[in-house]
Amino acid sequence: MKICCVVGAGECESFDFEKKNGDIIIAADGGYEVLKSKGIQPDYVVGDFDSLGYVPDEENVIRFKPEKDFTDMYSSVEKGIELGFENFVIYGATGGREDHTLANYQLIASLAERGFNAVLINGNKRITAIHNASKTFSADHKGYISVFSHSDVSEGVTIEGLKYPLDDVILKNTFALGVSNEFAGKESRVTVKNGTLIIMYNE
Repeated sequence: MKICCVVGAGECESFDFEKKNGDIIIAADGGYEVLKSKGIQPDYVVGDFDSLGYVPDEENVIRFKPEKDFTDMYSSVEKGIELGFENFVIYGATGGREDHTLANYQLIASLAERGFNAVLINGNKRITAIHNASKTFSADHKGYISVFSHSDVSEGVTIEGLKYPLDDVILKNTFALGVSNEFAGKESRVTVKNGTLIIMYNE
């Protein structure tokens, strides 16, 4: 499974992505400095470079004007899609500016709806999205897990194997019924029949 790793300028407690054959790393604007500080050379650098403050002297730089309708993170992911990737690991996408954090939640939800897989990583925190699908967690997961409806209504939501199960319920994006659940030391699963869920959990 080839992975496109995208690094932004948000909070990045640790960068533990191990690049394997076929994987690529894309720096989204200020994410270039994050990678540079760790001695990591990105395959592409994408952005308008307002956060970074300069245009990197690299071969594969894709520059946009600051006046645009899309974020640098969005553009970086779209570059990965253009290159044929379906699986995305994203660092530096949370913390910092709250509007950019929310935009990145919308980004992973849209990726799920388009049939791609994406996860936002910050330390041991993970945020992902599923659309008309299931996500299974192994028994060794610990800590809290929260499930939110990103779509106005998510139908047929079932939670199995967690401390607080749900069976074929409706979640709305105006009520946090799925917040602060807990792993229970056994395999668990979150399913939605019709809708898009944002799932936050500890790795």
